[in-house]
Amino acid sequence: MFSGNIFTLNSINGFTAGGTKMTENSNENRYTIEEEGAGIIQIADDVVSSIVGLAVTEVDGVSKLTGGITRDIVAKLGKNNLSKGITVVYNEDKLDIDISCEVKFGYNIVDVSKDIQEKVKSTLLTMTGLECDKINVKVSGIDFKE
Repeated sequence: MFSGNIFTLNSINGFTAGGTKMTENSNENRYTIEEEGAGIIQIADDVVSSIVGLAVTEVDGVSKLTGGITRDIVAKLGKNNLSKGITVVYNEDKLDIDISCEVKFGYNIVDVSKDIQEKVKSTLLTMTGLECDKINVKVSGIDFKE
């Protein structure tokens, strides 16, 4: 069970917090949390993207995640749709996340976007201990379906 440690990025050694260390393993697209004497925990990039995608779709007023043509082609080939329209970048000490989505007609776009930012921030912190620096929301369309 997650102990509640907060992991922050260190540009040289990866994530660190107290006696806990998380390092990037770029060859395998996953991040490793090393607890002293307790072993390791690895989180794949796709897991982080899926958590973000699920958080976004839970926000009232969001119709769906959207992505560019490349992401659409990859989705048709079997990639998980929860990560469609989501880009996660690991910076010096926190995550930068870009989200592209469609908002339902009748909802305030700014309010929905702010709700997305808060939901993603809290969900990632709760589920992984990772903190976000920037959460950029691009509303690519309005869903007029009722």
